[in-house]
Amino acid sequence: MKKKSFKNLIAAAIIFCVMQTSSIAADAPKPSMRPGIQPPSQPNDFIKNTKANNKKKKIEIYTDENGIQISKAQKERSEQLKKTYKGVTKDERIMEALELLKGGLGDFSRKAIMGNNLSEKPMIVEFSNLSNFGQAYSNFDALGWKKKNRLYIHINEKHQDAPTPALAAVLAHEALHQDDFNSLNEETYAWTLEAAVWTKLSEKDPKYNDSMHPLVIRENTLKKLFIKGNYTSKFIRKTVYSNPGYANLPSRSPGFEDDSL
Repeated sequence: MKKKSFKNLIAAAIIFCVMQTSSIAADAPKPSMRPGIQPPSQPNDFIKNTKANNKKKKIEIYTDENGIQISKAQKERSEQLKKTYKGVTKDERIMEALELLKGGLGDFSRKAIMGNNLSEKPMIVEFSNLSNFGQAYSNFDALGWKKKNRLYIHINEKHQDAPTPALAAVLAHEALHQDDFNSLNEETYAWTLEAAVWTKLSEKDPKYNDSMHPLVIRENTLKKLFIKGNYTSKFIRKTVYSNPGYANLPSRSPGFEDDSL
């Protein structure tokens, strides 16, 4: 074979191989252009149930008697207080004040208010316009009253915003007046008990000591007299005896015959 013919044969073989390779490539399967994997869609029943459950969920909002939002615990306490003091008062500020007297120096007064008194019925306690009982009482801080065998404690309505411990101290005083009789001894004992209750409560919760509320000023005045007398009625008695409002009172009344009280 001639040299030229051999070269032609080699060239033809190369061309044939290239053509075969192109053919194979053209016939090879192409990868499919599938989209990315999607999460399976939720069944319609699942979606319906979820929506139904969301509708059933209720957000409970609790409010006090003034429409102010409070917690569930506060609402439950409010309901319990109303049950405890039903027949005594409808005012929660007074209820909270009575709670402060429980188990302490004012416990006797609290029990008297609850019904352990000469009338054998719960006292009715409320904030009132004291001028309705006579102009002479308009500036009183509180007033004990008896009407048709029921005992009442009327706290001057100007003290509705008074600190709870101060209200408690006043209630401890007023609960001692349970009949139509009064005396210098009775007032001395009542004022001294009020001073003792306030002294104890203000020591336990001193944040009100510097309050300029009129009722707190009264209580702090009594506290100073009480402490000055070495926690006795010594100087409070002098104040009671010099009070023009008590000028016509006898020295003693039923239950308060002892001058050393």
